[in-house]
Amino acid sequence: MQTALLILPNFVLILVGLALARGFDYGRGFWEGLEKLVYFVLFPALLFRSLAVSTLDLGSVGKVVASGAAVMLLGMALGWLARPLFRVEPRVAASCFQCAFRFNTYIGLAVAGSVFGSPGVAVAALLFGALIPLANLGAVGMLAAHSRTNFWLELAKNPLVASTLAGFAWNLAGLGLPGFLDQTLHLLGSSALPAGLLAVGAALRIEHGRASTAAHAWWLGVKLAVLPVAAWGCVRLLEIPGVEAGVLVLWAALPTASSAYILAVRMGGDGPSVATQITVGTLVSMATIPLWVAAVT
Repeated sequence: MQTALLILPNFVLILVGLALARGFDYGRGFWEGLEKLVYFVLFPALLFRSLAVSTLDLGSVGKVVASGAAVMLLGMALGWLARPLFRVEPRVAASCFQCAFRFNTYIGLAVAGSVFGSPGVAVAALLFGALIPLANLGAVGMLAAHSRTNFWLELAKNPLVASTLAGFAWNLAGLGLPGFLDQTLHLLGSSALPAGLLAVGAALRIEHGRASTAAHAWWLGVKLAVLPVAAWGCVRLLEIPGVEAGVLVLWAALPTASSAYILAVRMGGDGPSVATQITVGTLVSMATIPLWVAAVT
C-alpha cells in the first residue's frame, strides 16, 4: 500500500495530461512543443545531473545493465513470435513488435525518483541510457524495410543517450559540478518529470489499427508480465541488491514509450495499432507497476 501511494501521484499527472488534452483547446502544437522541450532540454538536464553527482556501484550497475539487455532480447524474441502465431500482417507486426520491449523513460524516471529517491534516478538513468540504443536497434531494424532511416544517425542525435554518456563520463572523471551549474540543472530537471508525465497523458488515444485483439493481448502480456518476471528472476539469480533490483524490475514493468508511435508513422508502419498498444499498456501499468515494485522492495 505504501509503495502504491508513493507511485500514485505520477499516474495522477498522466491522467491530468489526458484530461487537459481532451477537455481544453490547447491545440496539438502546444503538446508537441512541450514534448520537444522535455525531450531535448529538460530530461537531458535531469539525466546528466543525476549521473554526474551520484555515487555508483559499478559492479551492481553492471549486473543490472547486463540483465536488462538479456530481458530486452527476450522481449524482442517473444514480440517477433506474434507474427507467425497470430498471422499478423508484416507491416503491422513490424510496427507493434517494438511494443514488446520498448519502455517509457518518463514514467520510469518519475517512479524511480518517487520510490527510490536520487540513487534510484541515477541507476535508472544509467540503465535506460544503456538500453535505449539496443531498443532503437530492434525497433528501427524491424521497420527498416519501410524507410531509409540511418540508424546510427538517429542514435547519435538522441539527446537521452548523449546526456547519459556525458553524465557518466563526468562522474568517472571525478569532476564536481560548480554550484550555479548544479542549481541550474536541478531546476531544469525538476521540471522534466511533471512535464513529461503530462505529455504522456496528452498522447494517449485509442485508434483503429489492423492488429487483432489476440495479437494486442500477446504484446501486452509480454511487456507487462513476462519481462518483469524475467527481471525478477535475474535479481534472484544474480543477487542484485536493493535499489538496483527495484529499478531493474521497474524498468521491465514499464509500458511502451510514446515515441514508438512516432517511429511507426515516420517509417510507414501501422501507427494506429501502436497508439492503441501504448494507451492500453499505459493504463494497465497503473495497476501492475505498483505490484511489481512492491514485490521486489
